[in-house]
Amino acid sequence: MKTTPHPIDATALAIMLVLCAIWGGQQVAVKLAVPVVPAVLQAGLRSLIAAMLVSGWMLWRRQKLVTGDGTLPAGILAGALFSLEFLCIFVGLTHTTASRMAVFVYSAPCFTAIGLHWTVPSERLRPMQWLGMAAAFCGIVVAFSDGSGSDLATTWPGDLLGIAAGLLWGLTTVVVRASRLATAAPSKTLLYQLAVSAVVLCALALATGNVHIAPMTTTAWVSLAYQSVGVAFASYLIWFWMLTHYSAARLASFSFLSPLFGVTFGVLILGESVGWRFGGAVVLVFAGISLVNRRR
Repeated sequence: MKTTPHPIDATALAIMLVLCAIWGGQQVAVKLAVPVVPAVLQAGLRSLIAAMLVSGWMLWRRQKLVTGDGTLPAGILAGALFSLEFLCIFVGLTHTTASRMAVFVYSAPCFTAIGLHWTVPSERLRPMQWLGMAAAFCGIVVAFSDGSGSDLATTWPGDLLGIAAGLLWGLTTVVVRASRLATAAPSKTLLYQLAVSAVVLCALALATGNVHIAPMTTTAWVSLAYQSVGVAFASYLIWFWMLTHYSAARLASFSFLSPLFGVTFGVLILGESVGWRFGGAVVLVFAGISLVNRRR
């Protein structure tokens, strides 16, 4: 039995702003640790550590890790999609820039809205809301259009992987919202994805020989902790709780803010520069989100 999502309120707005800020810092954290820990191994270790944390959280709350509630097939599917998404992101980053990757990965809300439009009646968007989605995505494109000077002939493989990652992210959200996972405990939904991705990504790192870790630095430790505890454990647990209470398509529109936060962190932490288009991009993103979240 599917639950009727609540409209976006002030609480949901505040939580999504915090989540987007956390997610926006993820690309910077990965970049900082890559010289020490290979990218795919980072993703696998992050999922492994977070899976153990979620398991401990569930046991502390006396929740069963394994139950016969019929969520296993959807859970495995969501986990597989989650694994492939991050594989595309990390491999793609070796062929394209982080800025270009962010543009394509955050096409996910568009794929989410399209998928849910056809699978969950309560998630259907009106024409004005589709226009909001388009405006928000245009804002992301504008935000990064003046920060990329890469040759398209070099970046196109990574760009395609970024689009694939956005599609996989959108499909994961659709699976969660349109299956029995929609009424499952958020911690269980997250554990499915973390456990499956930990196995898949660590196995892939071993199979490809990308398991050599240089002497750990303070920066690498902080980065891994941020990715594991802050992003994969805390923020994703909150995110899946949000998906069971609010409209997934409307929540997904807020994720357009994440790359904007990412640009800000890139400027403050990595010393990157942004152009005048960034201000206009922020206006487009907020206008798009406002349209998507308009009540009838």
